Amino acid sequence: MDYNNKNRQVYRIKGNKTLSGEITPQGAKNEALQVICATLLTPEEVIIHNVPHILDVLRLIELLEGLGMKAKRIGEHSWSFQADDIHPEYMQSREYHQKARALRGSMMVVGPVLARFGKAYSPRPGGDKIGRRRVDTHFNGLQKLGAKIGENAATHIPFLEASKLKGTYILLDEASVTGTANIVMAATLAEGTTTLFNAACEPYVVQLCKMLNRMGARISGIGSNLLTIEGVEHLGSTTHTLMPDMIEVGSFIGLAAMTQSQLIIKNTNYRSLGIIPEIFRRLGVETFPDNNDIIVPTKEHYEIESFCDGSIMSISDAPWPGFTPDLISIALVVSTQAKGSVLIHQKMFESRLFFVDSLIEMGARIILCDPHRATVIGLDWKYRLRGICMSSPDIRAGVALLIAALSAKGESIIENIEQIDRGYENLDARLQVLGADIERI
Repeated sequence: MDYNNKNRQVYRIKGNKTLSGEITPQGAKNEALQVICATLLTPEEVIIHNVPHILDVLRLIELLEGLGMKAKRIGEHSWSFQADDIHPEYMQSREYHQKARALRGSMMVVGPVLARFGKAYSPRPGGDKIGRRRVDTHFNGLQKLGAKIGENAATHIPFLEASKLKGTYILLDEASVTGTANIVMAATLAEGTTTLFNAACEPYVVQLCKMLNRMGARISGIGSNLLTIEGVEHLGSTTHTLMPDMIEVGSFIGLAAMTQSQLIIKNTNYRSLGIIPEIFRRLGVETFPDNNDIIVPTKEHYEIESFCDGSIMSISDAPWPGFTPDLISIALVVSTQAKGSVLIHQKMFESRLFFVDSLIEMGARIILCDPHRATVIGLDWKYRLRGICMSSPDIRAGVALLIAALSAKGESIIENIEQIDRGYENLDARLQVLGADIERI
């Protein structure tokens, strides 16, 4: 294989090494995409701290700059945004369309632009190829606020327009995180009161709503699935700090377990992790909170629990406060070296478990029951995974394969690491500090 192509970077990993030390999670990627879009709601300056320097965030900033956003990096992880000269017509351009297709979060530009300027175009967003990811929730919610949907006759790009959005009662057909964020942002500038039921209540949405309230919005019910938004005439400036990325925290817990290492995960905002530590405990992985830090001790063996009636443990994703789908792949990888068996059920996306083919090639005992379910028979370290050449299919599966490679005997090559760079900042360098033998080539 030719690894000399400068435009094609891969990870080369020599596994089966014990790690140690401290690692700090970056700012939350999913929150960053929401709150950066929210800066479109005001012409005044908004400053955001703890912004991760990752591809998806940088692509979104570039997209907004095309619209006229003044975006300035004012610190290593701090940005200033000012949307006082926005040109919504740019959303019709081929350039915008191409950039938006590379980023799932581009859909959340629509709500703020529609609410503030009366019209927004919506190219089909991109992102991970993990199955069908419909945008009906976004369109239906915005339609209920009074938006009319049309299509550009020349480009066939759909658009929404409304001279003034009007508050109403909205019952979401699914608790979509990005759908909730989009509708909430639009409703802040709508006329009257919007009641949003079956809203997503993930910590990212909580953070967004708190930021909007500091900008002058009137949102109540924050943290629940029933939000009430009283529309206001305008929003103003604020300063916001992103929470630690709970997906990184869960990934680092899995990393410690799979490398039989003691790691200290710093500044985790432990109370915001919800059920994540409990799910890893069911897989036999112990974690100990120390204020906002988490200590994951070295453990030679970890055993998967059974349900109280003796039946096989099942780990599945669910809307918050259930287990986040972004950590299903990490839980699956951890299970491969545990003692016992577990059914991993990925309910939300039908293509997210296909990466198990690589794990099976590494020696894992996994039965892929269907696109949503996989049964893992843990090896309990009797047989270590072996290094192979593989490719990262999406952000979360890519990191799961990286963790497997760090645990495996021999050398592994992971291709398509741009997928990992979309969601994890400078991950190889941070792992090297812990003692991992990983290099980008």
